Parts: sequence; structure tokens; C-alpha cells
Amino acid sequence: MDRDLRSVQEVRELLAKAEAALPALRELSQKDVNKITEAMAEAGYQASERLAKMAVEETGFGKYEDKVTKNRFATRNLLQYIAPLKTVGFLEEEPQNKVWKIAEPMGVVAAIIPSTNPTSTAMYKAIISLKARNAIVMSPHPAAVRCTLEAAGVMAAAAERAGAPKGAVNCMSMPEMSGTNELMKHQITKVILATGGTALVRAAYSAGKPAFGVGPGNVPAFIERTADVRKAVKDIVASKTIDYGTVCASEQSIIADRPVKDEVVAELKRNNAYFCTTEEIAALEKVMISPKGGINAAIVGQPAWRIADMAGFQVARETSMLVVPLTGVGKQYPLSMEKLSPVISFYEADGWEDGCARSMEILNYGGIGHTLCIHSRDEKIIREFALKKPVFRVLVNTGGTHGAIGYTTGLEPALTLGCGTWGGSITADNVTPLHLINIKRLAYETNPLNPSEQPENGGHPPVGGLSDKKQRWRYDEKYHYRPVADKKPEPEVRADAPATAAPLPGAQVQYGTSGITEEQIEAIIKEFTKK
Repeated sequence: MDRDLRSVQEVRELLAKAEAALPALRELSQKDVNKITEAMAEAGYQASERLAKMAVEETGFGKYEDKVTKNRFATRNLLQYIAPLKTVGFLEEEPQNKVWKIAEPMGVVAAIIPSTNPTSTAMYKAIISLKARNAIVMSPHPAAVRCTLEAAGVMAAAAERAGAPKGAVNCMSMPEMSGTNELMKHQITKVILATGGTALVRAAYSAGKPAFGVGPGNVPAFIERTADVRKAVKDIVASKTIDYGTVCASEQSIIADRPVKDEVVAELKRNNAYFCTTEEIAALEKVMISPKGGINAAIVGQPAWRIADMAGFQVARETSMLVVPLTGVGKQYPLSMEKLSPVISFYEADGWEDGCARSMEILNYGGIGHTLCIHSRDEKIIREFALKKPVFRVLVNTGGTHGAIGYTTGLEPALTLGCGTWGGSITADNVTPLHLINIKRLAYETNPLNPSEQPENGGHPPVGGLSDKKQRWRYDEKYHYRPVADKKPEPEVRADAPATAAPLPGAQVQYGTSGITEEQIEAIIKEFTKK
């Protein structure tokens, strides 16, 4: 059997194992789920250094120290956020509307893992899947099979030790395109988490399954004249150079407002950035851009000095990033695209309106829906950017990488960042376990076509903290069906009945023509409501 067919067969076997684990996963309590995800996060954290070393050695991308940081973020930092989330049983109560929300798992998650962040993404996706009581099958990038398999193995072993069924966490060992397509399209797969190149993300969206995908992140950073320039530059350099620029939320362009341009340039140089000449820019274009117009994979996740060396010129080993001054955006300026390396384009703008227009150009050249950074102390300008830009993360006075994934902001910690419908995604959110559950709704009648005259439960299911008091429901004067306080029935008065004297103190009040007493009425009501 050739490798393509073996890859397909492997996927089918892994999907069968994952499906077999679903009934046991579904029966887990919230306490069980929390115990399992805590164990997974701790195991991943302890393995962070080993997995980072494996990833760098296997892929040749990125920096060991930064991959350690990302592994730790994808485990302990993630756990701190998801630990209190309710993902089992009753989630929300709306007593006034008589609606209760219940969590249900989606089923088997197909997870596409990139070569740029293989171990951190694998652990993140495994943890959020099991937090939602789903099983997961991963498809690693062919250039990152061993380290992704190891990360998945760490997650699976920890989950099983903590009580998860076997087969809850799985990973392909032969990730051919035929097998990955089978994984995404198979009837057992219920949802896809896709992180990878544009072609692979598009394949996920065309697989006929619900899919959460990550689009390209051609992120502009505008340094407006009121900004704290020194802090802004430090944040941008830290964000752009982490793991040698392999995070899709890292800045791809700096737009400096004219009054602070010289200060921005000076601060960049102070932070070991190298400004390229016209000749060096042309040399970079030749080595960084592939014949088909995309980024050459050989430069992805490489240090600045090595990329310069590949282009035929030398810079100091401590160079943080290569700065490419440009005057336009688009195919005539190929380095204005997402670069996945410590190479950043540089523009000058005359005022915030000009900076706004340049940001729009950059976003329209491959960054729609993702992220934009603005460094400013003018709240009016910040809000104008927030209202007008076609992105779903507008980050203020922080780096793109750290802000978008929720490390330096209040955003949800995540390594899958939705780009919304503008970027072709099903969501604009940072993806969390709550995106991997279905919501069932328990809804009681509030506006009946045929109102009952009998006492009702009041629409309260047997969940903690809710009253069991029985109520009568009636239409009010606005035709809203609402609970009303019980009223004792008034004595029946017939038009032809003779006037009677008021009853003596202590006498029983009688109703109707039968002479039934108030105590007898209460006894009948109590007897009826027992049934």
C-alpha cells in the first residue's frame, strides 16, 4: 500500500478510536473535566523545554527560548483562563424568560497543526477540546511530525492518567494531503480547527464541516504623534522578533507619524534594528519571495542576520530585525505582505488620516479581519481607528503578538485567532472551549396558545438555587403571560340574591349556591396540586 493510502487508512483508524471515546467523555462531570485539563496543562508545562528543543531541531524554524515561552503560554496561561469556565450541564439560567442553556459536546475535532508553532498549538487545541468533552485527531505539518506527535502523546498520557478514556487525543504519523483531506471530510469529524497556510485553511472551509480557521495576519502598527515612542518601539520589536516572527499576529509594517518619525527611527536603531538600503531591499525581494509570489519557506522563522546573509549582505549577529522602508503597498512592493520573519516594512504618514489610509492599504493586501496595532494617547483617534478598520482586534499601546493572543491584554488566551466573515472565518473571536460546545436550550411555555387554568410548576427545572414554589400564570393588562400572586376567590354574588348581613366574627364564609367554605376550597387545591 502506498503512503497516500496508508495515510487515509491511519486517519480512519484514529477517527474510530476518537468516536469510541465519545460516550465516556460525554458522561464526565465538570469536576472530572477540570481534573483532566489541569493534568494536561501541567504535563505540557513540564515538557515545555523538551518539546521546544524538538520543534526547533525538526523544523529549523524559530528560537528555542521563545518556543518554551509559547509552550508555557499554551498550557498554564491557558488553564488560568479556562479553569472557571462551565462546559458541562446547565450553563445559564434565565428564569424570567423560562429558558435554561445546557452544554453539549460537538464530537470529534479535526485539528490542523502548523509547522511554525507545532507543539504549542497541538497542546492548546487538545486542552480546549477536552475541556468541552470532545475527542481530537491532529494532522501535523509534514515538517513537524515528530515534535507534534510527542506533544500529542504528552497530552494523551496526562489525560488518561486523570480519567479520560483512551482515544480522546490522537495524532497522525503520516500526514499526507490525502489523509488530511480524509480527516476533514470524514463523517465522524464534526468540526475543524485549522491553523496553517492559506491553501490548507481554504481546504478546511470547503470540507463541508463547521470550521474555525486562521487567515493571514498582515498587521500594521501605527505610531501616532502622541504616542510614548520609546515604549511603542520596544513593544513592536519584542512582538516582531519573538520566535523570529512566526506568529501571525506579529507586526508586518510600521507606520510612523511624521512629527515622531525621526524619534521612531532612532529608537529602532537603539533596539538593534537595521535599516536596509535600496539595493539591499531588492536583494531581499529576490530571496524572500518565491517564483509564485508567496514567501519563500526557507526564510520563515530565521534570524535577521541569516536572512541578510542569504540575500548577499551582512549585518551584525545581534541585529533584531531588518527594516525595509517602502513607499507603497501591493504586488509592486512584495515585502509589504505578511513575511513570517524578523523583516518589517516601514512607512511615513502625515497625520492620523494618512496613517489610517496606509493601514487600510496594508490590511487589504492580505490582512483583512485579523489585527491592527495603534500606539497613541489620543482617545478620539484610537476610537476612529477602532470604528473604521476592517479587523477584529484593534490593539492599543501593546505589541501585536502579545496583545492578540491575550498575554498583555484582556483578550481570551488563544493560539487560534478568528478573522470573522471578512477574513473568511466562522468567528472573529479568539477560539476557546466555549466555541467547541453546542448549546441546548430548555424552554418552558411563556405565551401559550391555550392557557391552562391549573396551577403550574412555574417553569423551574430541578437545578440548584431555583425556587420550587408553585405559581399561577395569567395574562397581564399588556398581554404578557406572567406569574401572579394567588388571590382568594371572592364570594359569588347573584343578581337576584337577597342582601345578607355581614357574617358574625368567627363565622365561616360560604361561597356559591352549594355553601362550600373557604377551608374546603383550600383543601381541594392542596389535594389537586399533589397529583
